[in-house]
Formats: sequence, structure tokens, C-alpha cells
Amino acid sequence: MRDLIERFLEYLRVQRNASGHTLRAYRKDLQEFSQYCGEIRPDEIELMDIRGFVSDKIVSGNSKATASRKLAALRSFLGYLYEEGYVKKNVARLVSSPKTSRPLPKFLNVDDAFSLVQSPEGIGFRPVRDRAILELLYASGLRVSEVEALRVEDVNLKEGLVKARGKGMKERIVPIGQKAIEALRSYLVERALFRKKRGGSEPTDALFLSRNGEPLSERQIRRIVVKYARQIGIEGAIGPHTLRHTFATHLLNSGADLRVIQELLGHSSLSTTQRYTHLDIARLLEVYDSAHPLSGDKDGGLELEDE
Repeated sequence: MRDLIERFLEYLRVQRNASGHTLRAYRKDLQEFSQYCGEIRPDEIELMDIRGFVSDKIVSGNSKATASRKLAALRSFLGYLYEEGYVKKNVARLVSSPKTSRPLPKFLNVDDAFSLVQSPEGIGFRPVRDRAILELLYASGLRVSEVEALRVEDVNLKEGLVKARGKGMKERIVPIGQKAIEALRSYLVERALFRKKRGGSEPTDALFLSRNGEPLSERQIRRIVVKYARQIGIEGAIGPHTLRHTFATHLLNSGADLRVIQELLGHSSLSTTQRYTHLDIARLLEVYDSAHPLSGDKDGGLELEDE
């Protein structure tokens, strides 16, 4: 089965443009399944093998979400084997995913979001770069991987647009606000000066650079977000994804259409975006109380006659 797993991963890489993260996760999951089943041919895999593997992972301490991800890997793998004629049916499709409770996205209120993006102070390459990163994350809702992958040519400051490459290398155009435009314009000046001081020898068109002149990594971007969050007193788990959730939540609270938010975030399914509709029940109640004629005792409200 090992050779078939490698063929499948190569198919994902070449045909589906799967990310390195996805390929590593799938390899790990499929290797675990192969070890669980032992010496078995693909056409010998039965429904109970899939169910037993998923149950074994949960009993071993894996979360239901992790077990669901492993099941998804098996479905994709067996689907590939079915298309290639190695198996007569994809038995993994007959196994239901473990029911999981998805936590609501965490987000910042408006004051904290403004304080965070404005927290890098001073002149010079690093503070100007950090301000541009924070402003861009909040203004666009980009994933940290998408920010890491940005090239200079992907930013159109004249039009206020950024070209992002999402999951599966799908491209989308995302608008950004004036604050982010100004921050990026200042950073591009500093970036040019920074490269000139270093002789301009780094052969990179990556937008965000480290102090060594190399493309900034996802981990480094996360550290930048955490650093400034701690500086202004924001505790707990926070990172670039927090600003992505904040971006979506603030748009929704301001009346943006859910499908527009879906496009901006690059969600393939509207159900993923709909998680945000649960975030501001208090606001919905406040609007209801202030607007609905029957929400309470108000002057000028409707009076109902007894029937």
C-alpha cells in the first residue's frame, strides 16, 4: 500500500496543487492507517477496517476533529484508488464522521483591533513592516499562509487591491482600505531602502522580508502578531487567524452580505462562513428591542385589543 500512498500524494501535489501542509498531514494519516491494517491489499479493505481505525484513534486520545480529518484523508485516498481501478468501491464514504462541536471563532472588539494595528511605532524597516502586516491582516482577512505567499506584484496600491493565493492555489482579488494602503506604501519605501543597503542581492520578490532579507515565514508573522498583542495587554490565544475572524465579524456586524464575506475570505462553502452569524446574538437582540414594535413597552408602540 505504501507505493499507492506515494502515488496518491504525488497526484495531490501535481493535479490538485495541494499545499505542503496538506501533503504532510495526509502522509501521516495514511501511514497510520496502513500500520493499523497491516499487510492488506487495497481491494481487501472493508467497512469495519475504516470504522475500527477511526474508533481506535479516538480511544487513543485523538480529538474527534483529528479523527474526522483522518477519515477525510481515507475518503480521498480510496476515492483516488477507485478512479484508478484498484478498488471496486470507496467504503470510507459509508463511514460517518464523528460529531464534533466547532468552537466559535474568537475575535477582537473594534477598540482592541485598532489598538493592535496601530501599536508598531517608530520609523525604520521593522516597525513599518510590522504595521503594514497588521493593517493588511485586519483590512483583508487573509490567511497567514496567503500573506506569506504575497509578492510585490500582487499588491496594487493604486486600485487598493491584493491578489491572494488560497487553498489549492486558488486566486482571488481582495480590496483593502486606505489605512492598509498607506501602511503598505510606507513599507515598500522602507523595503527598497533596506534592500539597497544590503546591496539588493537577495533574488526575491516576496512582499514581506525578514531582517536577514529572506521571505518572512508564517511562524515569524505569527510572532509579530503575538508580540504587539502582548504589548497592548491582549492575553490568551491570539494570532493572525484572530485578525481574520475579526475582519469577518466586523464586516458582518456592519451589515455586509454573508456571500460577500464568503468571497473575501476565500471559503469554498457558505456553511463555513455561516459560523459568524452566531457571534453577535447580543447585537441582534439589541436591534430587535429597539426596532420591533412588540419587543417591549414603548411610547408609540402598538396596542393590541383583546379578542
